[in-house]
Amino acid sequence: MSNTTNVAAPLQHLAIIMDGNGRWAEERGLPRVAGHQQGVRTVVEIVNECVRQQISCLTLFAFSSENWGRPESEVETLMSLLLEFLASQRQRMLDDGVRLRVIGDRARLSATVRSALNVAEEETRDGGCLTLVLALSYGGRDEIVRAARQIARRVASGEIAAEDVDAADMASALDTAGLPDPDLLIRTSGELRISNFLLWQLAYAELYFVDAFWPDFGPVELRQALDDYRQRRRRFGLTAEQTAAGEGLSNSAS
Repeated sequence: MSNTTNVAAPLQHLAIIMDGNGRWAEERGLPRVAGHQQGVRTVVEIVNECVRQQISCLTLFAFSSENWGRPESEVETLMSLLLEFLASQRQRMLDDGVRLRVIGDRARLSATVRSALNVAEEETRDGGCLTLVLALSYGGRDEIVRAARQIARRVASGEIAAEDVDAADMASALDTAGLPDPDLLIRTSGELRISNFLLWQLAYAELYFVDAFWPDFGPVELRQALDDYRQRRRRFGLTAEQTAAGEGLSNSAS
């Protein structure tokens, strides 16, 4: 058997489920909002580290479709923190070449939040260093359903035959169209599940779970995760010998 190391390096797309803000605060006898505030500071640190690591795409699970069921006061706090983040990081994103992209069901977001996101996306659209994807009001099943409806409309209009629909058509109808699939998924807080996040896109991603709550996950912990990833072998359903020869390897949205 081949002893080759990870043939898919360097990592292009990192996805993170940022979990544990509330528990971090509760363990310290603080209100949950304190955990979310510290979590935003961690986001800034991790984005900066991804720029230093030359990762081209970072997707953060910021607010799930299920999070709408949380207490109204907590939802309002999270949206306020999002607006503060966009305002405070605007110039740094421009300076560092960070392009913002948002995925999820925007219709459920307030007009104020939607407007701020639209402005940030437009202002940073020329950023060529890192694409920062925020998953907001996002659920993987919902995304797939919306994509299926889009394809169904194309079939109904005669644009495409049902029997010709393939994986590339589905990928192009997803919120992440045009982006490479994640190479690595990190989840903090010790939970061992993907929680309805990027269900289609994570098909061949490497998974990395860490016990630290999100507010405690800094650049050092990220570098440890990246080091672990670089030791893995990614076969994509092939044999070790085939991957060593570079056969069938791809990491695209198709």
